[in-house]
Amino acid sequence: MKLKRTFVLSSLVLAMGLPAYAQTAQPEKSIKIDNENIEKILIVGVRQDRVSQGATGLTIELNETPQSISVISSDQIKNFATNSIDDALQMATGITVEQGETNRTRYTSRGFDIKSTQIDGIGLPNGWGLVTGAMESYGYEEIEVIRGANGQLTGVGNAAGTINYVRKRPTNENKGEIGLTLGSYDLKRLQADYSMLLTDNGSWAARAVAVIQDSGSYLDALENDRTYLSVVVDGQLTDNSTLALGASYQDANSDGVMWGGLPLAYADGTQADFDVSSSPTQDWTMWDTRNVNAFVEYAYTFDNDWEVKVTYNRQDSEDQSKLFYVYDALGSFNSENNMGLVGLPGRYDSEFSANLFDLTAMGQYSLFGRDHELMFGTSTSKSTATSFINSAIANDPYFDYSGSTVTFPPAFPYSSDAISEPDWLNKTKYSELDVTLTRAFGSTKLNIMDSLFVIAGFNAINYSRKGYNSGGDVDNDESEISPYLAATYAISDDINAYVSYSDIYQPQEQYDYEGRFLAPSKGVNYEIGVKTQWFDDNLLATFALFRAEQDNIAVFAGINASGKYYYKGTTTESSGFELELVGHLSDNLNVNFSYTNLNIEDELGKSASSWEPENLVKFSFDYGLPQLPELTMGLGGKWQSKTENTAATVKQDSYFLVNAFARWNVSEDLEIQANIDNITDEKYITSLKNIGFYGAPTKASVNLTYQF
Repeated sequence: MKLKRTFVLSSLVLAMGLPAYAQTAQPEKSIKIDNENIEKILIVGVRQDRVSQGATGLTIELNETPQSISVISSDQIKNFATNSIDDALQMATGITVEQGETNRTRYTSRGFDIKSTQIDGIGLPNGWGLVTGAMESYGYEEIEVIRGANGQLTGVGNAAGTINYVRKRPTNENKGEIGLTLGSYDLKRLQADYSMLLTDNGSWAARAVAVIQDSGSYLDALENDRTYLSVVVDGQLTDNSTLALGASYQDANSDGVMWGGLPLAYADGTQADFDVSSSPTQDWTMWDTRNVNAFVEYAYTFDNDWEVKVTYNRQDSEDQSKLFYVYDALGSFNSENNMGLVGLPGRYDSEFSANLFDLTAMGQYSLFGRDHELMFGTSTSKSTATSFINSAIANDPYFDYSGSTVTFPPAFPYSSDAISEPDWLNKTKYSELDVTLTRAFGSTKLNIMDSLFVIAGFNAINYSRKGYNSGGDVDNDESEISPYLAATYAISDDINAYVSYSDIYQPQEQYDYEGRFLAPSKGVNYEIGVKTQWFDDNLLATFALFRAEQDNIAVFAGINASGKYYYKGTTTESSGFELELVGHLSDNLNVNFSYTNLNIEDELGKSASSWEPENLVKFSFDYGLPQLPELTMGLGGKWQSKTENTAATVKQDSYFLVNAFARWNVSEDLEIQANIDNITDEKYITSLKNIGFYGAPTKASVNLTYQF
């Protein structure tokens, strides 16, 4: 497949203001019905041929887009068996997956937490940038990543970027697969994916995806299981209108979890070193999550090709946890005997719900003898987050019986049954916040000449938070208007140069010393780059220079008189460059390669955020043997330069991870795939921003897939 294609990054509808036009209706197709070949014309003119294309199919080519963009394709997800979002994003250009504990993850880009996420182009609330639980990746066709400021995309955001998850949608034929995977640490996984036509003429179709997985872990005491189900139905209501609706459900359960990472810093400033399986957990700890997402999408295309689209999304999630946090609270962790740590049990429940509405209109207009494109719309999201806490009563000889639930564990690493579970009191509500984000947005693509177009847009928001938390009542309203400007110039048929500018505006969830929300973080983002195509448009090379300036970014400042964490604002500048190569070097060789160089400075001009690697390389390739077309194999992985957390006196040397796969097509319907991860058995720490744990050693899996 050539790279010169319509790019489907749905969030760029908002960033670039480009309309999503229906593709030309498909030619006649042969469909087998009642064992006879009958010529049918599928009514797909405004339904994009029912191929998964995010929220829209844009009239802009990937090589023309004035932004740094990467796509994790379904082939990459399959080849490297990245069954969770965490694993899939390990392959994304410039993205760092920060796993500070087993069940919460941060994704960072260009030195900042990614706080803007979307499903099919619709923004999702994710203020802290934390993802709880291992989210299933099998339900998505691809994962699209924009790097750089995203205020125009979602109304709020920073200089990190936006992640858009593209749902699997029905195809234009009856087909499916079922797969079984067995692997290291007692991994057992069963997955199925089936798409079917619901009408003879193909105007309606449905697709169902299901996963059941259960596994142990290389980490002591950790066990995980999850169940995932997704169903999407879409169809043609009239010749001009389409309807799509669907829902997904995930239930994930973990036992023996970490709350925080390993105690890697001794009190004397030296760094500890443990076995990769070490964990401060206890057998009674757990973290269970449930996520439900549903959507309805209606689109109408007028005779003049203008399109109106209305989308409603509903989110519901909840999690329950019993946790055990271990740290050097007294500054007494002894390198001689590994004693001196303090443990703290905690039990927390939370509930979250959100309603998201989005209305856009897009189409063409003529001005000064040229056709241009216009998009405008409005959206609103309303969410409620409620948190509960259970106090504990000491019930173990290691606990301090003076009335506190603080415990003093034995020498680390200790066994997972060293500390008994405390007796929990009734849970009490300590936080309930209602958040409303209302947006008005618009942008236009001005075709100045055949070789030059300019994109100008705006985004106006009103953001409100009301409710209460442990710090008191909350009543907060903020408003902002953010501009966006970009241009792309075609130097030749194969070389495009671009430049873009965007404001940065990000409300914050952290509190100051008095328990009030910090003021929003604001700033600007610049990017300039060149995109070139090679080998008959089969290989795309991108080089980008970027710079961002952000004020009032929340950083941890200490504990106030009430014993609560508080934060202060700081100024940070991020700059660097990226090189990315994506495509086909030959008919049998597909490649993805990227190199990111990053420099972060604080308000004094000194190097900051040293936990982010200054140099980061990502790569993957797959090769089909011409002499043996049934066999495909490949390698993927990353290399990153050394990092450190100066406050915690923990360092990580540079390291190189390599994963491998091989797939044998036994027949047209049956294939066997083997995967080996971390084939060099590299030892590394999963996060230095929030000190994590050791990554997985060498592990393997075998998958058997039958297609029908």
